[in-house]
Amino acid sequence: MRAFFVDNIMKKILVTGLHSYTGSSVREYLSSWPDDYHSEAITLRGCSWKSESFRGFDTVIHTAGIAHDNSESGGAEAYYSVNSKLAFDTALKAMKDGVKQFIFLSSSTVYGKSSPPGQVKIIKRDSPLNPCGYYADSKVRAENLLMSLESENFKVCILRCPMIYGRNSRGNYPILSKFARFSPVFPNVHNTRSMLYVKNFSHFIKLMIDNDERGIFWPQNGEYSDIVKIVKLIAGYHKRDIFLLPLCNLPLKFLSRYSMFISKAFGSLAYDMDLSSYHENYRLYTLSESIKESENFLIKK
Repeated sequence: MRAFFVDNIMKKILVTGLHSYTGSSVREYLSSWPDDYHSEAITLRGCSWKSESFRGFDTVIHTAGIAHDNSESGGAEAYYSVNSKLAFDTALKAMKDGVKQFIFLSSSTVYGKSSPPGQVKIIKRDSPLNPCGYYADSKVRAENLLMSLESENFKVCILRCPMIYGRNSRGNYPILSKFARFSPVFPNVHNTRSMLYVKNFSHFIKLMIDNDERGIFWPQNGEYSDIVKIVKLIAGYHKRDIFLLPLCNLPLKFLSRYSMFISKAFGSLAYDMDLSSYHENYRLYTLSESIKESENFLIKK
């Protein structure tokens, strides 16, 4: 990793997490402006990164961490060691090496679980944090540790992102996509969720860097997602018909008690739209446009 630059105009970005989906997506997006941004990625596995210098970088985007595991089989120690302490140690090193901005990817799960199917949960600015499980709690602890480093010369920017999706994404979206492409039926159960298309997310990161932002942000798409609408969009894009099964609310509500996937897929968890507004537009893609791009990539593969 190069650690010193002489160009004072170009923004120099360091992404932690060598194989991070979000980090790689941001780097790919910023590469469209080669004269304005230079980005590198570094792994935080092991201890060798501690001997690297962050000098010369303007912003560190911290995407390294243990992803949300439904079973949370890694145990509390793993989550707090990686998602909390490692984030703090990285930020502390960045601050000491003269980096001016640290962007941390938190999660909407800091507000608790999704509501059961059939109910709506809208997060507002005054909604209390209610982390459930090691993953969400480790994110809250990381936020608190990072904010303790805040100063005039070191800006901490926390993004409480909802589910990020797009081509090659992980998590629930590829599961839902596969279901919509191959199943002839789907439960007719509507919900309300905040989601964030990866290119909208990447542009939001770009604005955070350009405007030297600090504080807590809640980015999301410009419209709420409804699982039925998404499934119909995916199926329609692949020229398939899908039959919606009625009267599924009660069975799914019962199953959501035992299955995290059911709860996340059919439950509701959304940010108030006003909470996610920003003085510059970052929602470059609508929901239907983002689904089309994601599914078109699958066809080309």
